[in-house]
Amino acid sequence: MTTPNKLTIIPLCYAIAFKAKAYFELLKFRLSSLVAFSAGFGYRLAIKDSSLDGLPLTMLCIGGFLVSGSSIAVNQIVERAYDKRMDRTKHRPLPTKRLSVEEAIFFAIFIGVVGLSLLYKYTNLLTVSLSLLSLLLYTFVYTPLKRVGPIAVLIGAFPGALPPLIGWTAATGRISYEAFILFGIQFIWQFPHFWAIAWVVDEDYKKAGFKLLPAGGKKDLNTAIQIMIYALFLIPLGLLPAKFGLTGINSALIVTTCGVLFLSQTFYLMKNCTKKAAMKIMFGSFLYLPIVQVAYLLDLVL
Repeated sequence: MTTPNKLTIIPLCYAIAFKAKAYFELLKFRLSSLVAFSAGFGYRLAIKDSSLDGLPLTMLCIGGFLVSGSSIAVNQIVERAYDKRMDRTKHRPLPTKRLSVEEAIFFAIFIGVVGLSLLYKYTNLLTVSLSLLSLLLYTFVYTPLKRVGPIAVLIGAFPGALPPLIGWTAATGRISYEAFILFGIQFIWQFPHFWAIAWVVDEDYKKAGFKLLPAGGKKDLNTAIQIMIYALFLIPLGLLPAKFGLTGINSALIVTTCGVLFLSQTFYLMKNCTKKAAMKIMFGSFLYLPIVQVAYLLDLVL
């Protein structure tokens, strides 16, 4: 019996690390983590007392992370030919052939099944059903519609806004008006978020035939006005959790401040209609949602 030496072990370790990194990139860790956090946020907001059972919450976040990673992986499988054409995506695992399509399909199915199984075991059937609906909408409706027109943004906003609602149902087993409030905030946020990204990467999107910008797909004042309108709606929506007793006045002040600052960025876009202005909105949208959710949570626990 021969003992492996360093000359065989080191290349094997590199090969394993190479594949692991590719799988890690395939599930988009940061995006899937944000989905898991949003689900946990909805769960914690539904459980107001101090007797919080950490196990279901942890399993909800892990299951949500895996289901999100599965849908993102399927999205990349479906769009692999288009990803090759765009500068921002041509280095992904499938276009670079660091993973085969078969490996990606197996990985997506595996983590999706594991994620849904965890949700079934530790939450309830309603939560599993909503999670599966989110996966199907994102991968098989939103993804192909990206080459059809801006209706894709409307459809994509549904799975994008479901995580906090899913967290609420995991805690309560039902969909209530409070869950719809959390859903509504994240739903409206999707529009300025998606459109700002589409404005910034418009040239890349055109290479793949993606049509996400509203108002005829133009980077003009009409599109900027639509972005402004949705950002404006975020201000009254952000006050609803305090109005209905989910949170308190402290978070209401923070959320209103964030909403006003976010809205002010859209005025700059309306004035200049430049990529730089759209980029500010894009980064502003990345900051808005987690800051708002953390503010709600801190108002609840402090």
